[in-house]
Amino acid sequence: MPVMTGDAQATAVAHVNVALVKYWGKRDAELVLPCTGSLSMTLDAFWTTTTVRFCAEAGDDQVTLDGVPLAGGPRRRVTEFLDLVRSRTGRIGKAVVDSANTVPTGAGLASSSSGFAALAMAASSAGGLDLDATALSRLARRGSGSASRSVFGGFALWHAGQDDASSYAEPVPSAGFEPVMVVALVDTGHKSVHSRDAMQRTVESSPLYWAWADSAAVDLTQMRCAVARGDLDAVGEIAERNALGMHATMLAARPAIRYLAPATVAVLDSVLELRRAGVSAYATMDAGPNVKVLCHRADADVVAEAVSASAGCPTAVAGVGPAARLVVKP
Repeated sequence: MPVMTGDAQATAVAHVNVALVKYWGKRDAELVLPCTGSLSMTLDAFWTTTTVRFCAEAGDDQVTLDGVPLAGGPRRRVTEFLDLVRSRTGRIGKAVVDSANTVPTGAGLASSSSGFAALAMAASSAGGLDLDATALSRLARRGSGSASRSVFGGFALWHAGQDDASSYAEPVPSAGFEPVMVVALVDTGHKSVHSRDAMQRTVESSPLYWAWADSAAVDLTQMRCAVARGDLDAVGEIAERNALGMHATMLAARPAIRYLAPATVAVLDSVLELRRAGVSAYATMDAGPNVKVLCHRADADVVAEAVSASAGCPTAVAGVGPAARLVVKP
């Protein structure tokens, strides 16, 4: 492989995705191979913009997020990912990385999905790689598993696979299915337990974990069919039970991991009340206190008002979002 030393720069935008059938648990931490497959909806409301410049004169990788230099574990995750890209491109120069989020970081709102998808696209392009969507999904997975899905717009399925080559995401046919998610912003601060640590503890210690993983395989099969036929009520029922089951595995971990705040429970109760009133509304949650409520677009205002009143929190309404894209090419 030839050594590349000249400066090169690219900028990419990738959107957050929210899993309807969750990714929770790795069977290979180095390759980021999941225990189960997952299926997600990419959102139009939240995204990350990342610029990567490989610079022969830089003495060390420089990484900033929202104008603040990263340090510690977050910086190490980025620099290790850059090393992976450098190993595939032959570039020996350090990188200057500048990212900006429109989604709160580290709050259980899937910021790593958009963050590493944007980083994978910008870094690989600046490094001279011409990756198709499948190869880009595999690469993004190495930074954050959920990022494999943010390469795609709409609905995406991440295959658990058996190795690096077979673990990637791809689009899921959705028959023009266009629901919205009302995002209840219960707490946008950094969560107390990082997802990676919580995931590992759950797999290693929760007696409920493997029962949930087995049920998630059934959920995934049923979810693919429900999305394909555009059946919001079926999609919502599967997503809600899958998310609540995931949180049950965390509560049973040793020691327990609890992301659910009192306001989270209040939002969940308001979703039940909406359904009793005849509104198709269904909750899902990632590893954090914030709740996403799947509903028809025509019901978004009613749902947003109800969940906001229940917990005294702001909301955002997100539709189906686009695929990751380059906005500045080398």
